Amino acid sequence: MEDKDVIISIKGSQTSEDDNDYYEFVTDGTYRFDDSVCEFTYMESELTGLEGTKTTFRIDDKQVRLTREGSVNSQMIFESGKKHYFLYETPYGAATLGIRTHKIKSGLNEHGGDIELSYAVDVDSVMLGKNDFKINIREA
Repeated sequence: MEDKDVIISIKGSQTSEDDNDYYEFVTDGTYRFDDSVCEFTYMESELTGLEGTKTTFRIDDKQVRLTREGSVNSQMIFESGKKHYFLYETPYGAATLGIRTHKIKSGLNEHGGDIELSYAVDVDSVMLGKNDFKINIREA
């Protein structure tokens, strides 16, 4: 299946002990849906603090894999009810973080759709924060 040009809208929140951040941004990207596996890619912006980073989501019936390449490098695996660890590399250094996924709700098809993720991030089992985001993909 070939890539389609899409508009990707991301709404999210990050909650930690002392801070609540909400963000929303819209960008263009590419989308591919093939036999219940979908993948979409976009370039991060200055708004996300990850300018110069390519982000790719790959979603199948078991998990969501988020890969970032560029100014930040990481590969995060979201699997409902499970904890995964990943290396988060930045120009300032690297850290191993953990992700415990609470919810994955996907309504993606060949035309796009929505996906929601809710997860907690920790370092050395110390909770850094809870993240929730909803992504909408529609054909450009």
